[in-house]
Amino acid sequence: MIGSVKPKVLSEFYEKVVERKPDWSDGDWHGWQAGNTHLTIGEHSEAKGKSKSPERVILNFETSEVKEEFERIKKIKGAEVIKEPYEMQGAWIATLADPDGNYFQLMSPWEEESMVN
Repeated sequence: MIGSVKPKVLSEFYEKVVERKPDWSDGDWHGWQAGNTHLTIGEHSEAKGKSKSPERVILNFETSEVKEEFERIKKIKGAEVIKEPYEMQGAWIATLADPDGNYFQLMSPWEEESMVN
């Protein structure tokens, strides 16, 4: 769950990132199902302004097209580039921030061999 004082703005942003409408919406709450994971965005009374420690929790979106998706997403209103795509141990990673300042990364899919080590 991502808590926000502007859940509508944040939900509209992530709708553009994942390129689909939420699977469900209820007032200021919106959610997307992704495999066994669920991304929920809603109002939270303790959330104030931009994230003060955005690197503490980072959402990862796997894609085999990190560079292409990075170019698409950085053009979305409210997206902030934190780190351009770079290669690490054969995988590509790019870091951006959403309108609330929360970090999220685009990452190459995990290979089975990487998960075993």
